[in-house]
Amino acid sequence: MTGRYYEEFEVGETVEHAVRRTISESDNQTFCDMTMNQQPLHLDAEFAKDTQFGQRLVNGLYTMSLAVGLTIPDMTDGTIVANLSYDNVSHPKPVFHGDTIRVQSTVTEKRETSDGERGIVTMHVEVFNQDDELVCEFDRTTLSLKKPTE
Repeated sequence: MTGRYYEEFEVGETVEHAVRRTISESDNQTFCDMTMNQQPLHLDAEFAKDTQFGQRLVNGLYTMSLAVGLTIPDMTDGTIVANLSYDNVSHPKPVFHGDTIRVQSTVTEKRETSDGERGIVTMHVEVFNQDDELVCEFDRTTLSLKKPTE
């Protein structure tokens, strides 16, 4: 277990997640197939070449999901009860096949649950491409375990 317990989160702390991921055409195709999203902007090269982007875009929900996954080892692996919400999602720049993304999380808020047995932690997650352009950002709120008492 590598995630953090509620007490280990510090408001204002930013974590640069070390693992990066280059997104392949197969990643995008598989995600679209699994979610039954057949948007031609994601899947049809001929359609996409005539758009303002000139090529297919990676599904934004895949980018967001991958970003969450890249944060898990440092933040919530084995210490989370549940994801409570994803808020304020934006995709300021497109992601293309072959882009490599990296993620950073900043703890913005934390509070104990009303019974004091667990904690609620909100993180602002930012996703950057290989050119350090912000391609996605959102707030993730989790219900976290407290450290076990001995």
